[in-house]
Amino acid sequence: MSIYVGNLSYDVTRDDLQEVFGEYGPVRRVSLPTDRVTGRPRGFAFVEFKEETDEDKAIEELDGAEWMGRNIKVNKARPRDQNGGGGNRPQRH
Repeated sequence: MSIYVGNLSYDVTRDDLQEVFGEYGPVRRVSLPTDRVTGRPRGFAFVEFKEETDEDKAIEELDGAEWMGRNIKVNKARPRDQNGGGGNRPQRH
């Protein structure tokens, strides 16, 4: 399981996320999606800890906290949509 981190500054880096979330336990992976056109971060990330208890601790401590001038949103990530993602494209049958 991983956690979703939203409302991030566009200046945030993977290293920044690794450092802050690493204070709550060993981080297995950090994913910082970027815009395909601009290459700029999209303002959210996913952080995966080795232990679920560390995820819970990070959520409890960091949800709503101010970081880099923004109040970040931290919660359990929802499973990815099996249809391949968002957008308003019509479904093919």
